[in-house]
Amino acid sequence: MLKVKVNNKNEHTIVFDNEISGTIDGKDFAWDIVEVKNGSFHILKNSKSYSLEVIRVDQNEKSFLVSVNGNKYQLQVKDRFDELLKSLGMDNLNASKVNEIKAPMPGLVIDVAVSEGSVVKKGDAILVLEAMKMENIIKSPTAGTVKKINVKKGVAVEKNQVLINFI
Repeated sequence: MLKVKVNNKNEHTIVFDNEISGTIDGKDFAWDIVEVKNGSFHILKNSKSYSLEVIRVDQNEKSFLVSVNGNKYQLQVKDRFDELLKSLGMDNLNASKVNEIKAPMPGLVIDVAVSEGSVVKKGDAILVLEAMKMENIIKSPTAGTVKKINVKKGVAVEKNQVLINFI
C-alpha cells in the first residue's frame, strides 16, 4: 500500500495486487509498463498511452519529480511503514526545530559563511571548523534564519560551545 500526494494537493491510495494490477482509491486498474531507457517508461492504461520520465528522485524524502506526457508532477510517497509511524505519533521525530548549532569538537574557526539575518536551507554550509589539521564544514541541520553568530574567524572554540543561534 502506498499513499501518493500529487503536487502537494491530492492524495491517492494505491494497492498493488502484482506488478501490473491493483487499485487506486479503491478503483481497479491494470497497466502495461515498459522501461524504454533508464528513467523513461512507456505505460498503457485503459487503452491510453503515457510517456513517463523520472526527472528527480530524493530517496530520503521519498519524493519524485516526474513528467507524464510533458506535464510535470511532484510526488510525495508514503509506504505502510510511514503510515504506521504516523499512527503511533512518531512521524515527526526528526522534524524538531533546531535553535542553535554547537561545535561538534574543539577547534579553530577558519571561516564563517553566513551573517546575522541570513536565511539558510537545510544542508547549507554555515562555517568551517579546523580540528586536528582537518577542515570540517559545519552545515545547517534545518532551514531557518540566523539570529546571532557567537564566534568569529580565527577564534578557538570548545566542544559543545554554541556557535550560531537561529530564530
